[in-house]
Amino acid sequence: MAAAAADDDDDVTSPSQPPETYLAGFLIANIVGLRYYTGTISGREMVGLVREPLNPYDPNAIKVLNTRTVQVGHIERSIAAILSPLIDSRSIAVEGIVPKPPPKNRNPFKLPCQIHVFTRLDMIDAVRSEIEFNGLNLISESDPEFGLSEAVIVQEGKPKKGSGYNIDQLFDSVEGEVRRRVAMEPPKEVVLKELFPHQKEGLGWMVSRENSVELPPFWKEEKDGFYSNVLTNFRTRDRPEPLRGGILADDMGLGKTLMLLSLIATNRPGSDLPPFVDVDDVEVEKTSNKRGRGKGSRKKTSGSSKKRKIDDGFLRMEGLSDSGLRTTLVVCPPSVFSTWITQLEEHTCSGSLKVYLYHGERTKEVKELLKYDIVLTTYSTLGAEFNLSESPMKKIEWLRVILDEAHLIKNFAAQQTKAVIALKSERRWAVTGTPIQNSSFDLFSIMAFLRFEPFSIKSYWQSLVQRPLDQGGKSGLSRLQALMGAISLRRTKDSQVDGKSLVGLPPKTVATCYVELSAEEREQYDHMESEAQNALRQYINDDTVMRNYSTVLHIILRLRQICNSVALCPEDIRSLLPSDILEDVSGNPELLKKLVSMLEDGDDFDCPVCLCPPTKTVITCCAHIFCQACILRTLKQLNPRCPICRRPLSQSDLFTAPPSNPPDTENPSSYSNRPISSKISALLKLLSKENPSTKSVVFSQFQKMLLLLEEPLKAAGFNVLRLDGSMTVKKRTDVIKEFMNSSDSMTVLLASLKASGAGINLTAASRVYLVDPWWNPAVEEQAMDRVHRIGQSEEVKVVRLVVRDSIEERILELQERKRKLASGVFGRKEGKELKQMRVEDLRTIMRM
Repeated sequence: MAAAAADDDDDVTSPSQPPETYLAGFLIANIVGLRYYTGTISGREMVGLVREPLNPYDPNAIKVLNTRTVQVGHIERSIAAILSPLIDSRSIAVEGIVPKPPPKNRNPFKLPCQIHVFTRLDMIDAVRSEIEFNGLNLISESDPEFGLSEAVIVQEGKPKKGSGYNIDQLFDSVEGEVRRRVAMEPPKEVVLKELFPHQKEGLGWMVSRENSVELPPFWKEEKDGFYSNVLTNFRTRDRPEPLRGGILADDMGLGKTLMLLSLIATNRPGSDLPPFVDVDDVEVEKTSNKRGRGKGSRKKTSGSSKKRKIDDGFLRMEGLSDSGLRTTLVVCPPSVFSTWITQLEEHTCSGSLKVYLYHGERTKEVKELLKYDIVLTTYSTLGAEFNLSESPMKKIEWLRVILDEAHLIKNFAAQQTKAVIALKSERRWAVTGTPIQNSSFDLFSIMAFLRFEPFSIKSYWQSLVQRPLDQGGKSGLSRLQALMGAISLRRTKDSQVDGKSLVGLPPKTVATCYVELSAEEREQYDHMESEAQNALRQYINDDTVMRNYSTVLHIILRLRQICNSVALCPEDIRSLLPSDILEDVSGNPELLKKLVSMLEDGDDFDCPVCLCPPTKTVITCCAHIFCQACILRTLKQLNPRCPICRRPLSQSDLFTAPPSNPPDTENPSSYSNRPISSKISALLKLLSKENPSTKSVVFSQFQKMLLLLEEPLKAAGFNVLRLDGSMTVKKRTDVIKEFMNSSDSMTVLLASLKASGAGINLTAASRVYLVDPWWNPAVEEQAMDRVHRIGQSEEVKVVRLVVRDSIEERILELQERKRKLASGVFGRKEGKELKQMRVEDLRTIMRM
């Protein structure tokens, strides 16, 4: 566990994944103060080293935690005094290992520990010099003693002591178990909809995981009655809890919500399970409602064909009867509420599942919430209540927790991520068709939520998975695949069973329509791009790209908007650029106004800390934009600095962004006097060629672009609806229902890409238009799959509108790079390389 900042937070100041680091060497230190803490070390074990700058006795304190995150002691004061300044300045990360079982006659007040020091490749010599200058012996690869290092990166090629296997073989043994296809029907008195075969198999897989009594992966029972983890050597007399849950990673549009509703209806405490059907057994496939006992089937899933009662002994909660703990908590973005509500209305028997919407005005009574089968809430609601002791979300031990669109917790430092990880439940499901969006580190938060030890502990994830991936080791990808194979289920629309398509969806085609700008638009675009190139060239030459992060975003935003319409951009192009190299909002109302304008216009802006749209937006004096909670948490640290440019910050350096008018309050007719842009004209031509009965969805990232489109579309005779992030959950639901049920001809839904790109069902449409390209291809895929999903009966045509010879063409190049990066290799995208990639990306999109 790399040393962290105050309050045990991980690196909340990093706008991306942890930097790529290399082992500089290790040193020997003592863990002291053992008698004051309850944590113990029973053998060779990796330990967590956590910075404790607010320790009242020693501001350099580094506390030591065991594998179960219980404190063992502290690193001795003299060594902590040398390492802590390097940790606080982000120069190094440290990992600790107690190398061997402590002898019975050892000193009871201290314990030897190896501290492994990691740093960026370009800092190794400087770090070694600094440590040795202060009198410590850093044992590096050139030293004869280096072979004594117990670091995973050093030991991974060697067999584990006493096992005869090395680490990669241990991973291979987990992946080697082939999952049998076991199908299950949900109770007909609850679920009315007939499930597809792949949904029945998904239900069977989830039920079998929830009722598992097996040891988690990498655990084994010893002959002496102890249980040990073969990766960490941690030993305990307490039997580890089964891993009751996992990752449902089916492709978007394959009916994951219905599978989850079926799970909720089927696997309840005290209820009788319907029979499993082993679909791999041909004999069984010919006879309904019997379970196979074919060759290779396991007793856990293929015992008696009689119904089985679920053992709910482990589910009891103090103060509740056995049947009281029945409530499933579903966490999702607000845009997905409508999907759950619609699926409940359409596919379940009325009143069979009671649902409570924990959002907006809501109860604080635990007993009231436990009357329901399902409680729906949002990630932001959980984040907002994380520090409220009276929150019922924290008090309840849920039957199960389901994270829908689980990739939203990819930032481990975000408040909402910490809130969902802290929820109490034995059954945990992460549901996402895109578990990896940017890098493999996205998965760490999901491992922490699932409590999949030891990968739920950052130091083990870093040493066993992330670092081999970062450094191009052959084992990195195979280990990641083994982990995913052990806990996830993934099927795609292209998957086939017995030569047949999984769900029989009609085809989807994706085409690109290139748009030529008019002479006036081209002149303005080229002028803006030239100004932007000059500014960015100066930033790159001066190595100040990160210090001018907001201006860079703003320049790119305006270039993208002018591709849509000149009406979206200010007339004074030079006002976009700062007057000097270092941005400073203090005493500069024009710069503050510029940043507020960017927030109003850019539907795609995320807080760099939590990677979510900012809430209670704050602008720093150095012109960077954050959520209020994120930046205030950063200021609690020792020597607080801006997460982007590393400039020192205090609370007096923060500016609250004035509230902007949501697009719903603006009058679309105010745009009617503007000339129609080339891109809007191209869209109108494409729409006019379609059959009048065909419904279309037009996606854009910019809410003002949606407003700009309304009047021309209405003037052309189209029936226009709009769906964007400014709308309440109820209004979004009403708009979707109207679109799905409307019989009006020439109906077009104007939809914000981020507000409508996940979880909702728009299968009434068969045409999709992407007005502007998005950086992350996974987001565009999600948008397309709102239309191309179960329930779609017509061929789906997707058209991207891209301005030729512009920044949009070059965004497509970056999309392709990311698509390759996410499709199996997962890529290297951290630290120094991340910064280089950012600069290289800027050169690409700015044609420099």
